[in-house]
Amino acid sequence: MKLRTKLVIVFLAVMILPMIFMTVAVNTIGTGEANEIQQLYMILVCITTGLLIYWIYRSVSVPLTKLQKAARNIKEGNLDFEIRQESDDEIGQLCQDFEEMRLRLKANAEEKVQFDRENKELISNISHDLKTPITAIKGYVEGIMDGVADTPEKMDRYIKTIYNKANEMDLLINELTLYSKIDTNRIPYNFATISAKEYFEDCAEDLHMELEAKGVSFSYRNAMEEDSKVIVDPEQLRRVINNIVSNSLKYMDKPKGKITMEVKDVGDFVQIELGDNGKGIASKDLPYIFDRFYRTDASRNSSKGGSGIGLSIVKKIVEEHGGNIWATSEEGAGTTMYFVIRKYQEVPIDE
Repeated sequence: MKLRTKLVIVFLAVMILPMIFMTVAVNTIGTGEANEIQQLYMILVCITTGLLIYWIYRSVSVPLTKLQKAARNIKEGNLDFEIRQESDDEIGQLCQDFEEMRLRLKANAEEKVQFDRENKELISNISHDLKTPITAIKGYVEGIMDGVADTPEKMDRYIKTIYNKANEMDLLINELTLYSKIDTNRIPYNFATISAKEYFEDCAEDLHMELEAKGVSFSYRNAMEEDSKVIVDPEQLRRVINNIVSNSLKYMDKPKGKITMEVKDVGDFVQIELGDNGKGIASKDLPYIFDRFYRTDASRNSSKGGSGIGLSIVKKIVEEHGGNIWATSEEGAGTTMYFVIRKYQEVPIDE
């Protein structure tokens, strides 16, 4: 009942009930006992008014006390309580609004705790990953300074190692920079309409050269038609492929590593499949591998390095292309990553 309705009822009750009582009293006692009737009238007015005022007071003061207690809890940082709406008037609606505010504040607080925890984990991961190549670079530089690299061959090997370690650091810093842009939705995209067959063949050629140098076999199939086109950011989509392959190489446990890439035409989409023969992923971990900072094996990942955001970046980029990504895996046999992007459809122009 609305507060305004309650006030109207109180007004009518104070005005009408005593009048009804007066009418009954006059008919019963008679008009001769005017003083007694007047006294009874005043008593009834006072009793009626008191009861109705108490009714209004209870309907307002009780929820206000709850709101005051709730406000004190929020001020002290305690959000683990509940405000129940016990009426459907304005005060009850205020309680409901207050409860919704509490739930939103609690959700924001939990999100901030999660965000802070993820940032701490990211800093820890980055510190670990930077420390490894920096230590290696210092060691090889000291070797050069101490004259350990006393032959041209050793010097060349030391310099190449320093260069490779510096590249690792550069890639890690770039990944961290991209992550910060993802978090604020500021990834720079430069979309272009390109041939799907030619683009993925170029990607496969680069992968073949890189994997061959690392002693990993690579097989590639492309079933796209020559005229099939996609609208993509070539640089960011290449980052998707490189991140997936890098992840496969990081956890490759076979002496003869193998990477496969297949591009398929699946109706309105182009499907890319990237497989490996690594150690695979447990079924309990598979649904979470694209979550930020998720690690299937913390100890193993710590030894391998990695910030834990590579696959979350992959997912973000694919989704920004209007696509989807998923994976299948078998422990001991390997993992296959699938992602799809929409094909470019030319709209016929009516003449």
